[in-house]
Amino acid sequence: MINGIEKLKGLNKEKEFLVCIDSDGCAIDTMEIKHKQCFGPMMVDIWELEDISNDVLEVWNFVNLYSKWRGINRFKALLKVFQLLEKKKTVIDSGIDIPDSGSIRRWVESAKHLSNPALESVLMHIKDPVLEKTLIWSKGVNELIANMPNNHPPFMNVKETLAKMQKYADIVVVSSANAEALHKEWNLHGLAEYVKVIAGQEMGSKTACIEMAKADKYENDNVIMIGDAPGDQKAAEDNEVLYYPIITGKEKESWKRLLEEAFGKFINGKFKGEYQEKLINEFNIALTSEIPWD
Repeated sequence: MINGIEKLKGLNKEKEFLVCIDSDGCAIDTMEIKHKQCFGPMMVDIWELEDISNDVLEVWNFVNLYSKWRGINRFKALLKVFQLLEKKKTVIDSGIDIPDSGSIRRWVESAKHLSNPALESVLMHIKDPVLEKTLIWSKGVNELIANMPNNHPPFMNVKETLAKMQKYADIVVVSSANAEALHKEWNLHGLAEYVKVIAGQEMGSKTACIEMAKADKYENDNVIMIGDAPGDQKAAEDNEVLYYPIITGKEKESWKRLLEEAFGKFINGKFKGEYQEKLINEFNIALTSEIPWD
């Protein structure tokens, strides 16, 4: 097991193929509990939004679990939730003022990296109460996640699929979760032994991590990203590599298909084209951009 940006950039190519895999909600069944018990409630607590807590949690869960924004970076998600809350009729009718998210928007749009260390670096040079709260929120989420019970296993067929893929491909984890939680979960469930690098949010965007891992080593058609969110698909497209979707609500079936059918097509050059397009169409149908409360 190796880690760190230098190790990702200097990934030692041992196999002809490269597999990049997301973690939360893709390989390990932790996404729903993290968002419903950690991210959303911590937002309510830190910004003192108890009077509209039902609205906050509804919007948070929609954005991060059931919409086309599923899986985006936590800071982008926070901004999106604030923006949707400002327009939500029940929130407007409540008379509760939604905190100004302008400084979050400016940082999200301008920062090269979106992580706790990156935000800490910004706050060393400026004093911004909103960004300070944002950092407190993000650290609080990490603390809640670190104290969660370790009873959320990988989805069925994940370990068997990793074992099969390892025979033909170098494997890296590419996730927007924090590295500490990733290492804890992948080691706890015996998955870490199959991967060469675990890359979390501290190592950059998923697009950047895939680029670092494959740079000048693997042919684009020999690289595949496995993910459960549109951001995973975009990271694959940005790097002109292949994408295999783990479909929300059909995770077990998605991994079974990868194990028994899709991975074979990938290593035999039969994945790209009509087969991939069919999978992505099924993936897109499972998520929505329509705001349900409108």
